[in-house]
Amino acid sequence: MKNLVESIARYLVDHPDQVDVREIAGDKSSVIELRTEKSDLGKVIGKEGRTAKAIRTILSAASTKVGKRAFLEIVEQK
Repeated sequence: MKNLVESIARYLVDHPDQVDVREIAGDKSSVIELRTEKSDLGKVIGKEGRTAKAIRTILSAASTKVGKRAFLEIVEQK
């Protein structure tokens, strides 16, 4: 799941080398944390959150196929 989110995010942003994805895995679920440069944050979230929602939908479909639940958190870097 981590690789899926990372590859999608790298195509969306202007600074793909600044994309950082971490996965906190549990037994039945995992949390995917996506960090980008501040200037690219809007591109990952999209207008009215549409891009983020689309990424979450793809992640949900892929994780269901594996038998786990995955949640995406978009974290602002400091």
